[in-house]
Amino acid sequence: MKIGMISFAHMHAYSYAAHLHAHPDVELAAIWDDDPARGTAAAEQFGGTFYEDLADLLATDLDAVVVCSENNKHRAHVVQAAQAGKHILCEKPIATTVADAEAMLAACKDAGVILQIAYPVRFAPVVQRVRDIVQSGQLGEILAIKGTNHGQMPGGWFIEEELSGGGSATDHIVHVMDLIRWMLQDEVKNVYAELDTRFYDIAVEDCGMVSLELESGVIVTIDPSWSRPKTFPTWGDVTMEIVGTKGTLSVDAFKQALHYYNDREGKTQSLPWAEDMDKRLIGDFVQCVKQEGEPSITGEDGLRTLEVVKAAYESSRTKQVVTLNRS
Repeated sequence: MKIGMISFAHMHAYSYAAHLHAHPDVELAAIWDDDPARGTAAAEQFGGTFYEDLADLLATDLDAVVVCSENNKHRAHVVQAAQAGKHILCEKPIATTVADAEAMLAACKDAGVILQIAYPVRFAPVVQRVRDIVQSGQLGEILAIKGTNHGQMPGGWFIEEELSGGGSATDHIVHVMDLIRWMLQDEVKNVYAELDTRFYDIAVEDCGMVSLELESGVIVTIDPSWSRPKTFPTWGDVTMEIVGTKGTLSVDAFKQALHYYNDREGKTQSLPWAEDMDKRLIGDFVQCVKQEGEPSITGEDGLRTLEVVKAAYESSRTKQVVTLNRS
């Protein structure tokens, strides 16, 4: 199977490319980037031909592409790839506006191609075990969930609203929200959020708290803040505390790690030993393309989490609860 990479703007692209390069059934055949130096360096690192023109890359016999461009470019790149008949794995968030996300879904449906959204935390073995426990009824009726996705402030285009669509809320709400929808098979009804900039001198929010009521009545809070310092041993966390009528459960998706006191580089690092979720995400996408089946994480999954992000911004701006009305 031949797969191409569209942009290395997002840091996850390097992990995805490494796993594609190592996959026994995949040839990482082509790379495009609007930064020629970055694209050329990636091609030298992972193999494949670098193309200066995206249309030239899409004119080749690729089976699929992985889109890791800046958030506001996802629509253009996904639509162009779909029209070229390529299956697509798109980095999260799906887009910067709901209208763009809807256009991406329509383009992929019209072209008959797969659109999968990159939510790798679903593939963490511990998270999959938690889903099994929740859906088995061992916790009883779920009453409330407290989630966090703290991280380090990434800088670069992530803090340029025109390119990213926002700050930490855009970057981090979607991961936890996707897990909750996936585990509970439930949708968000009401959103109240307070977002602010407290840690860094930047033009987008770097902290906040999002409170949600699901359609079933479950109460959820998510802290999506860029509150981890540069000396933190890993980029951040994904944690959840789930409260049910028969018990409670706590999960830390990145807890399975060794502490490495690295005197050579002058820092402490957290080195995970659990199965690599990015590797499992790529493997799942490759298998989906092989079978030309329904992706495990659909474009609609990306749309629904983006709707929550946009409602959080509206709530923070108006200081009012926002109700999501879906047709």
